[in-house]
Amino acid sequence: MVLDLFSPTVQHTLDLIGIFVFAISGALLAVRKNFDVFGIAVLAEATALGGGIFRDIVIGATPPAAFTDLGYFSMPLVAAVLVFFLHPQVERINGAVNVFDAAGLGLFCVTGTTKAYGYGLGLTSSVALGLATAVGGGVIRDVIANEVPSLVRWDRDLYAVPALAGASMVAVCLHLDALNALTSGIAAVATFLLRLLALRYHWRAPRAWNRRTSTVEVE
Repeated sequence: MVLDLFSPTVQHTLDLIGIFVFAISGALLAVRKNFDVFGIAVLAEATALGGGIFRDIVIGATPPAAFTDLGYFSMPLVAAVLVFFLHPQVERINGAVNVFDAAGLGLFCVTGTTKAYGYGLGLTSSVALGLATAVGGGVIRDVIANEVPSLVRWDRDLYAVPALAGASMVAVCLHLDALNALTSGIAAVATFLLRLLALRYHWRAPRAWNRRTSTVEVE
């Protein structure tokens, strides 16, 4: 059973927006890495769809939605073409891209958790897959681009923590039988705001207590 919190049209539109914004971030990294047009498209697709594909394979929702809905598959290509021709202009609005990326993070951690639970997983496992849905594409992007994933870098503003908080809020609502469009929207907005605050104030996760070894920062 899949929990339907929004109408199919609204859900599909929100998914496409999130996919597009994540794809933009992947395509921009490909440009910075001097990838060719194929590399730009690959990184856009991997960033936008990687987390959702991983989730769908784990829960047995096969073939994954990315391969059964042409819109899901083609939206990253649209983003890749946009960045290929207009990447200087897109770079200049990087702040706006970060805002939309935060919105996509909030949306995907909620939908990922909800979908996993709807396929019979427990609350803890659903939270883990909600987190994977939100951040998995970024990890795949960084690995392909030969970067240390931002997810595990201490010098990056909080990213996984907001997604984990949003997914956990969904789990609490599920446990209390209080998950609906309103409460799921609140969880997504909370994730969004927490990510924006992390960007604004450069909040970072703590490192090991009483660390004595030196650390080389990754550029």
